[in-house]
Amino acid sequence: MTTDTQRPRQGSDILRTALRRNLGAMAWGTVLIGLYQAGETAFPIALGLIVEHTMQDRSLGSLGLSIAALAVIITTVSLSWRFGMRILQKANTTEAHRWRVRVAACGLQPVARDVDLKSGEVLTIATEDADQTADIIEVVPLLISSLVAVVVAAVALGLADLRLGLLVIAGTVAILTVLSVMSGRIGSSTQEQQARVARAGAKVADLITGLRPLHGFGGNHAAFLSYREVSTEARRQAVTVARVNGVYAGTALALNAVLAAAVTLTAGWLAFEGRITIGELVMAVGLAQFIMEPLKMFSEMPKYVMMARASAERMALVLTAPLVAAPGSGRPATGGDLEIDDVSHGCLGKLSFRVHAGEFVAVTAYQPRAAADLASVLAVDTPPHAYEGAVRLGGQDLSDLSVEAVREHMLVNPYDGEIFAGTLRSNIDPSGTSATVAEAVEASMLTDVVALHREGLDHGVRDRGANLSGGQRQRLSLARALAADAEVLVLHDPTTAVDAVTEQLISRNIAKLRRGRTTVVLTSSPALLDAADRVLVLDDGVITAEDTHRNLLATDEAYCLAVAR
Repeated sequence: MTTDTQRPRQGSDILRTALRRNLGAMAWGTVLIGLYQAGETAFPIALGLIVEHTMQDRSLGSLGLSIAALAVIITTVSLSWRFGMRILQKANTTEAHRWRVRVAACGLQPVARDVDLKSGEVLTIATEDADQTADIIEVVPLLISSLVAVVVAAVALGLADLRLGLLVIAGTVAILTVLSVMSGRIGSSTQEQQARVARAGAKVADLITGLRPLHGFGGNHAAFLSYREVSTEARRQAVTVARVNGVYAGTALALNAVLAAAVTLTAGWLAFEGRITIGELVMAVGLAQFIMEPLKMFSEMPKYVMMARASAERMALVLTAPLVAAPGSGRPATGGDLEIDDVSHGCLGKLSFRVHAGEFVAVTAYQPRAAADLASVLAVDTPPHAYEGAVRLGGQDLSDLSVEAVREHMLVNPYDGEIFAGTLRSNIDPSGTSATVAEAVEASMLTDVVALHREGLDHGVRDRGANLSGGQRQRLSLARALAADAEVLVLHDPTTAVDAVTEQLISRNIAKLRRGRTTVVLTSSPALLDAADRVLVLDDGVITAEDTHRNLLATDEAYCLAVAR
């Protein structure tokens, strides 16, 4: 995954980028939609001219020519709208896809901890907000074409009588002034609604993840009430947005109807006074009716612009979030050691140790938080500037390496690894390139899960492994880590949800499968500790003892009390 170094700074930059790279499609769309609006405007004008000349000439030839002209106008209107919207909607869909991919790519990158966005919120931004932002591609051509229709109508009416033309222009300016003020409220309300819906989605994701533990200690009712509160807030904001949109749409429709009525009544008065002809009256009445459509479209555009702006601002929260680590250009050398040099972070205080290439080392932490802090540092979830000391991989500091290179070389598998909707196979080997899937399944003791189902590895898995037990999810996550066959593998409590017999077998299998590859296990499991080449005891943030598991059991009473079961 490459890092985008030219990220937009705010929502307006995102909108400008979307507009700039779709100029060609928007230009063609504007021409065609403008032709559609011009044709729609020309219809009542042509109708008025037909009435005027037919009444004067009273010939079948003139009538036939007029009907042919109307047919040309109708055909132009139909085709220009069809092809214009096809171009714009294709550009819209393509642009939305680009932003979805870009937001997803940034969401997969580690971001600074001060960005308060959960996975559910990032999902909402990558879908709904990306789509609404891309709508700006259609909004601008429709806005311009609607303006063309209003100008053509005003000019045509002005040629009949200057007062009619000025009435259309003055009325349009007044309508847009009123609606532009209202559109600002829509933008702020929509942004707040999207934020609350995203928070509700994130809450659902958290509840699904912890559903089994919640049922275990009876906390499901309290969790439901918590979600209900968040969802109620989102519902209230949605009602507020709907109310504001309703007021906006009603006001726009009322103002457009008032303007159409004013044009119609003024034209009737002028015809009664003999200042315009019957044909011009027909044209004015037709334009007064027609002008409501472009005016309605024209008056709705500010609302969609504000909604696109609000969505773009939310996308900017993800796209502008700083990476945990400044992207480096180096790559670690293969076969190198993993070295922790005086690292202080969280519960870690001047922690130092070295894991030689090809070694299987277990680290048992008397304080579980210390193991989590160490895993966070190794996984580059904590930026190098956020802790003291250095972590070296293949002799190079992590700060000098790109995040992608580190993760290609060293895989840190968390104790709560995510399980995705798909199949067992797609969870074990997402890229479909691993040559050790069978060995990983056997080593993680996932063979019983595979054998349970007729489809085998193609058995369906629900989102977050909802149809698997806790132990099955943990073994599936372990199988995925082993199938990756990383140069350096760090496992954090990989067997806490399995029984003692299975844990013993998994420990031996890991040692066998990873022979000759560097492996670090953060665990208090006696089986894994016994399978390791050596054990490091992490207490009060530093290494206090180092030996084999059996020697430590025989010589270190504190160790024996901590790990013996």
